[in-house]
Order: sequence, then structure tokens, then C-alpha cells
Amino acid sequence: MNTRRNPKETAKRGTRSHSNSHSKPNGKLNHKAKAPAAPKSFTVNEPSELLPFLLVHITGRGRNAIKSILSRGQVAVNGKVVTQHNFQLHPGQTVTIDQEKPVQVAEMIGLTIVHEDDDLIIIQKDAGLLSIATAEENELTAYRQLMEHVRISNPKNRIFVVHRLDRDTSGVMMFAKSERIQQALQTTWKDTVKERSYVALVEGAVKRPEGTVSSWLKETSTLKMYSSPHEGDGLHAITHYKLIQANRHFSLLEVKLETGRKNQIRVHMADIGHPIAGDKKYGAETKTVGRLGLHARVLSFIHPTTGELMTFESPIPKTFLKYTAPAPTN
Repeated sequence: MNTRRNPKETAKRGTRSHSNSHSKPNGKLNHKAKAPAAPKSFTVNEPSELLPFLLVHITGRGRNAIKSILSRGQVAVNGKVVTQHNFQLHPGQTVTIDQEKPVQVAEMIGLTIVHEDDDLIIIQKDAGLLSIATAEENELTAYRQLMEHVRISNPKNRIFVVHRLDRDTSGVMMFAKSERIQQALQTTWKDTVKERSYVALVEGAVKRPEGTVSSWLKETSTLKMYSSPHEGDGLHAITHYKLIQANRHFSLLEVKLETGRKNQIRVHMADIGHPIAGDKKYGAETKTVGRLGLHARVLSFIHPTTGELMTFESPIPKTFLKYTAPAPTN
């Protein structure tokens, strides 16, 4: 991931380093050190979620304090650290609480934090990870993991969704650390975001070196987007594309959005007869890629607090380059 920004301004803004180093205290205490509290273990006798179980067994601590203990990685179930407050417990399991255990940063699954300051978190999301779940879904998401991450330092901390990537789209994504920053970004999105570009692996050989697709998008009752044949019927969507490389089976395109509609790139690539590789929903026939051929490569924006131009660029997935490599010439 490449980033371009002024390191001095970054330092002023309070950027956090994601390392595992620990500072060592200097000097010696003159008073006798208090003996560390021994870990406590409890056996689960009936089904329960983890947080209610801990509220019963940890006396003198409120809900937020216990959530903080969870976030710090100081609770284990059958020897495995658990940070989810709604983790389901079953009879016979052993819950161990070790408040003297060094704080553990929860391992991120399917995402990497590439930048964090007092206002924003920028991540690179892998294909297959949901940005945020619906009310009916209860699975691991980028939002849920980042919420646990910010609550390590303070259980009252929260994060806020600014925009989304489809589950099967990889790449650069932004979250806000306050509702004020979220609203500032969303209300000025068109002016704040200077570049938002993708790379798309599409089926077939795209002949035109570049082009623009403009249509009015609507959604069916089965939640599938499509371009309406009638002007003004739906949400206006504009997509620009440029050919990077191609062979007779696949093409690699740089895609820039002038608007940000649901499934916009996927619909527009299907409209020009070159659906995104692996995108069965919108007419793709290939399965060999093993994922959706869409990657959010560049996100460039004006920082809502400092006014600094920040640009985050993610490399093109090697799979995309492999499948679009031109045929060797004799």
C-alpha cells in the first residue's frame, strides 16, 4: 500500500503506529510492589453469552469496564482468547480471566490497517469480507473488527461507516472515528474525494482504449441493479474506464467513478458486454479466477480536519495481472 502525505502533519495529527513494541519503565519504586492478581477460572453451567456471564462472575465492575477487559484480550474460553462480548458459551467450557495479562491487540482477519489518526481509519479489505453486516446477519465484518480495535483504549470509542465495498471487492476503504467526521465526509463527499479508482478484471478483449458509460440505475425486487432504458428513470451513474492490458480472454481496466451507486461498475461493465470476471450475478461465465475481479485501488481525499490531501494506493492484485498478460509473441 503506497501513501503520499506530509509526515510532519501526520505526526501532529496523532497518527498511531500499529507495532507490538512496549516501553520499559525507568528507575525503581521505593515501596513494595503489590502482588499481581491470580487468574480466575469459572466453569460454564448453562448456555449464556460471554458478557452476561462475566457480569455475574466479576464483582465490582460495570458493563463498560468488563467490555474493556474483553477488548484487551484478558478473557479466554477453553484457553483461547475471546474479545466478542456476545460470544456464545456452552456448558462444560472454562472461562479464564487474567487482568494482569499484557494487553493483546486483536488479530485482524481479512483486513489491514494502513493508516489511523484521531479522526480516520484507512484499511485494505480482502475479497470475501463484509464491510458491515445487516441487522439479520451476525458474522465477522470490517466494521465489527475495527470497533473492537478502537475500544481497546477506551470502551466508549466507536467507529462510523463512511462508504462501503461489496463483500467480494477488495481494496482501500475509509472509516470515521466520530459521527461528526462521518457526516462531514458524507455531506461533502463529491468535493472532498479527489480520486476514487478501481481496477477491474473483465471477460473478453475490450477493443476501445478508453470510454465512458452513463445510465440511470434502478433496483429489482431481488436487489439486482440494472440500467433503465429511460432517461431520468433511476439514479444517474457515470463510469470512466481505460484499458491497461488485455489478451483474448480477459482485459484489465482502470475504472474511475464520477458517481458512487450500488454495484455501479458491475452493471456498467456488463452493459458494454464485458462483465466483471467471477460476477455471475451480472452475467459472467468464468469461474477460474476464484473471486470477483474488482479491486479499489486508489482513494484520494482532503482530510476533514487538517485540510491535507491524502492518497492511498493499493497494488493491483497479482491474479489480475496474470489473467490479462498479453500472449507471448514468437
